[in-house]
Amino acid sequence: MNYRHAYHAGSFADVFKHALLTLLLAQLKRKDKPFCMIDTHAGIGWYDLHGEEARKTGEADGGIRAVIARPDWPDALLPYRQAVRAANPGPVGVRRYPGSPALALALMRPRDRLIAVELHRDDFGTLKGALGADPRVALHCRDGYEAVRGLLPPPIRRGLVLIDPPFERADEAVRAARAVAEAATRWPTGQIALWYPIKAIGARRRLVGELQSLGVREGLVVELEILPPRDDNRLTGTGMLLIRPPYGLTDTVGPALGWLRHALDRGGAGARLLPLDAA
Repeated sequence: MNYRHAYHAGSFADVFKHALLTLLLAQLKRKDKPFCMIDTHAGIGWYDLHGEEARKTGEADGGIRAVIARPDWPDALLPYRQAVRAANPGPVGVRRYPGSPALALALMRPRDRLIAVELHRDDFGTLKGALGADPRVALHCRDGYEAVRGLLPPPIRRGLVLIDPPFERADEAVRAARAVAEAATRWPTGQIALWYPIKAIGARRRLVGELQSLGVREGLVVELEILPPRDDNRLTGTGMLLIRPPYGLTDTVGPALGWLRHALDRGGAGARLLPLDAA
């Protein structure tokens, strides 16, 4: 496994993914009952944007650094902004960036729980050092797809599975779709969120086709493109498939997506919010 998220931390794709994660967690927190989040590809928890990997790509400059100082953040995304700000006090900008498990913990309540899964042993060690002392966290060094089979359903029946694979394998769409279908079956009261990159026309169609062949036909597709489609496998956009999205989510996703489109535009921005069966 070659992928290391430190090269891409704080990118526009992270901003999109973590903005939507914020909205999903906010919906879960509307009820007093606790919830559980399972992060299948957790990474290392926190990322140093001044580190060698992040500086090599500079992707955070067009992502979190491009938007953090804007005064027009929508109210629904302020908890995300505040979590990033809290990790970077003072006027020095954004150096320390929360990955999805760290962001989730920043937004969770004392009774909520996080199950974070990471396969890469070195990254798991870093993750354990960063988050392992939090009593709300259970950490597993194992394959994220296998964890869907082995850890669902969790003892807390309300919650969310975030499936955030690197999409470095040719069969990743197939594996991810199977994980979504298995999670939907094993955890009938849980929500499922699958992040995916948009690198070429048809990325969504392949995923949706795989899901439909597995009997998953209801859900929500949210996509953001910051560049026009290309044929050179360059990342031009990002998307999230949401299975069993909470009632009323579209009321906040729509305005947030419009803001992200404007804030992250690089000359070809587009955004889509549509039912899975129409994608």
